[in-house]
Amino acid sequence: DPEALIEGAGLLFVTVPESKDKKNRVHFDLQPQDRTREEEVERLLALGATLVDDRRRPDGTGWAVLVDPEGNEFCVERSAGERAAG
Repeated sequence: DPEALIEGAGLLFVTVPESKDKKNRVHFDLQPQDRTREEEVERLLALGATLVDDRRRPDGTGWAVLVDPEGNEFCVERSAGERAAG
């Protein structure tokens, strides 16, 4: 299947056509629950992550692609509250 969702855990596995430059075993898309996307990106940068691709748009949509200190790539999406607000 191209997608698999584990409800309750909030994990969605999706096949993507793009090739990867890193050795990712799993690519996580994080959706903050108690803060905004911007606050979560800043928190993760302070913990040692690196921003490698900024796909945030002026209208609030998009996401930020980061890598952890070991080079594993992950994305930070808008929170549910930000999505609901528009």
